[in-house]
Amino acid sequence: MTSRGRGSTGPGRPSALPPGGYEAPPPVREGNAGSLVVEFHGDDDRRASYDFGPLAMPGWHPVLAEALALRVGHSGGIRTLSGSRTSWSSAKAWIQFLASLERPPEAVDELTREHVDAFYTRPGFAESTRHIQMREMCKQFENQRISRRLPADAWDAFKRRLNRPKQAGVGGYSHGELERLTAAARADVSRIARRIRAGEQLLRQARDDPGGLDAQQRELGATLVRIAETGVIPLLEGDRNWLRRRADLAGHLFMTWADLAPVMALLAVVTERNGESLKELPVRHRLLEDRAVEVVLVKRRHGVQRWFETVTWEIGPKSRELHTPGGLYLLLLELTSRSREICGSSSAICFWRNNWAVARRGRAEHFAPFEMDLALGSGIEMSTWAATRTKPVLADPRPSPKAKAPEDGPAKEPPVPLTVTFNKIKTSVDARRTRQLGGHLPSSAKSNTAQVLFTNYLKPDESTREWAEEVITEALRDAEQAAMDAHAAVTGRRGGGPKVITDDSSAQQLEEAGLALQTARDLSNGHLDTAWTACEDHDHNPETGAPCDDSFLACFHCGNCLVTRDHLPRLLALLEALGVLRQRVCEDDWWRRYGPAWVAVRRDILAKFSPAEVSKAREQSLPDALLDLVEPPWEQP
Repeated sequence: MTSRGRGSTGPGRPSALPPGGYEAPPPVREGNAGSLVVEFHGDDDRRASYDFGPLAMPGWHPVLAEALALRVGHSGGIRTLSGSRTSWSSAKAWIQFLASLERPPEAVDELTREHVDAFYTRPGFAESTRHIQMREMCKQFENQRISRRLPADAWDAFKRRLNRPKQAGVGGYSHGELERLTAAARADVSRIARRIRAGEQLLRQARDDPGGLDAQQRELGATLVRIAETGVIPLLEGDRNWLRRRADLAGHLFMTWADLAPVMALLAVVTERNGESLKELPVRHRLLEDRAVEVVLVKRRHGVQRWFETVTWEIGPKSRELHTPGGLYLLLLELTSRSREICGSSSAICFWRNNWAVARRGRAEHFAPFEMDLALGSGIEMSTWAATRTKPVLADPRPSPKAKAPEDGPAKEPPVPLTVTFNKIKTSVDARRTRQLGGHLPSSAKSNTAQVLFTNYLKPDESTREWAEEVITEALRDAEQAAMDAHAAVTGRRGGGPKVITDDSSAQQLEEAGLALQTARDLSNGHLDTAWTACEDHDHNPETGAPCDDSFLACFHCGNCLVTRDHLPRLLALLEALGVLRQRVCEDDWWRRYGPAWVAVRRDILAKFSPAEVSKAREQSLPDALLDLVEPPWEQP
């Protein structure tokens, strides 16, 4: 098959086709001793073979092999090696379960709903494991070519709605922990760069001017020349510590396995990418005027034909190469260039390993660990690196369950080394970026959607929750202060705000409180009542002198407003209605429309009654809030 590049097809220009006689390989082939084998070839060019021969229940092998081939084939939903392994392990678990039954169904048509239910509820397995395997087997059987072979009741049991088990999210680091981790990784990567650059400088001097070196440097330089020409590190087996000395010798020109932990940790912090994308960093890139570097990253689990993302990383000045993603990426290529030339890989991460196997010594010790299998990432012992470096990276001290010390405050447990994982780093840098952007999720989403960012990274992070609570508290405090200022400004123009009479509501008590006799009698009889309070002089607005035509919500800022104990139930009903509206209206709109009245009721009116009086009024049946008097129906939310 030939390819002419993007844009080569179109009207009258058919796509390239295989040569004549081409036959696609069968999805299921026959292996040794007649067993059935499913071949997997992923979009990342990783391959695997899954042999059903050693498994029990041979009557199930044909249908399971075909189902697995459809699931991991070119038209299936599984396109990664790790995903195909999950599918294979689920198929094996299904066969092992059927074989363990007292009367196992030997053929597909013998399967019943009870068998499927027992597989989903089988003891001895974690709930998350059973959920994943049940969902995967449903995916394998859902193709019509497979599902029509299953009995109807069994297939119906597979199609049930599965409740996803609750899983605790992975929290991130505190601000101090992330700063300490970043500083430690940056210091160690700087030390690695100085070491390899010093070795390259000694190599150039040994080649160009060996006479300018002392005897010890000349001997080491000659050794480095041989290593650079052959790529082979001398064995040094006569020395007791030959493995350590051999690794130190290789470290003059190559990155080693011990260097990988700080390099990967710093890459995760600076680039803000997950571990899978960093493991597959390519060598191929494009420089943009020496100011930025353009790289095509692999972003898995984004759906078919959405695996690749082009990113542009700032390079910055040479002195800041450990602080910018582009500078660190170019430094990585520089440190791994010699190993990459020897092993011929197109991966950015290549280094030398001190191999114990004699057959794999020599040039074979240079390799790209993640080129064929991302699972080798389990060997990146970032937590061990953080705990064993000269100055360990420590976690924040946790409160001790012991009683408080009288003078020093709460007792603290001794600090422990920080647990370093890609997930925790990704959570921390995503939370940091979200805080820097003011919490705006659409702008903060970088390599995930806003929903995934919140659900998987921000919501489980304790420091993010604390920051969000502080932001909300400050915002509410600012909104309440703005409402109080607006209330004070209006009351200054309208006679100083409502008159609150906390004594008995009889005419005599009201007259003794300073009201005119007729006003006291009208107020006592309810003749001056409005929606929630009473008005002393409706015909003379304190601000305009004309008859008042303001909203009833403006009464709470007016000097003509009168409030007695009898008005408490209506005021409480109003506050409750405003609380309900707060759940339906935008927070800014609510504070602008109702905030000043809410503050006036809470601060200037209710605060002048005793808590017992307010509680007694709350126990009564609260009347209608009467908000329709101030909110036309077409404006109500």
